[in-house]
Amino acid sequence: MLLVGLTGGIGSGKSTVARLLERRGAAVIDADQLAREAVTKGTPGFDRVVEAFGRGVVSPDGELDRSALANRIFSDPAQKTILEAIVHPEVARRFSDQVEAFRATDRIVVYVTPLLVELGLAPAFDVVVVVTTSPHLRVSRVASDRGLSPDEVRSRLAVQATDEQRAEVADVLIDNDGSLADLEPQVDRLWGDLRTRADA
Repeated sequence: MLLVGLTGGIGSGKSTVARLLERRGAAVIDADQLAREAVTKGTPGFDRVVEAFGRGVVSPDGELDRSALANRIFSDPAQKTILEAIVHPEVARRFSDQVEAFRATDRIVVYVTPLLVELGLAPAFDVVVVVTTSPHLRVSRVASDRGLSPDEVRSRLAVQATDEQRAEVADVLIDNDGSLADLEPQVDRLWGDLRTRADA
């Protein structure tokens, strides 16, 4: 098994690169999906979040109101720390369980995580891939795709690692300032490199 950490800031295109790698044969584990599962209704994580943040973060359907929760944590670093203390250990456990299932295989396993640098995870991976995109393009993409205001996007960017910090841990940089047609050949080269490493 070759374990690849794939990261980049909000709106960089990590998910797009992950989908392209999955089409080429990679097994993809998504940290955001693991985080959602960790706090779904009926889980201990859900109960702990509601206990910490109150019923105001629960939507009418009984699930977490992610927008309300995001507004709270991105405006108050102390609340962000509380949420991370609840979610991160559960995500790590779920990640370990999934990786263990691939351990004895020759699969290329890609872990997509926005917080690779912030959590100091780089040493856990055989290869670290960082997707870079100019800040103005990231703001534009996220505002358009997620319905956030440019200021809301900038506040989220401000609490993430910088592109320079990500580049310091990168084995491979993917430039996603262009179109999908520009991205595909870079992912082809990356996949070839990963296959070579996996077969070594």
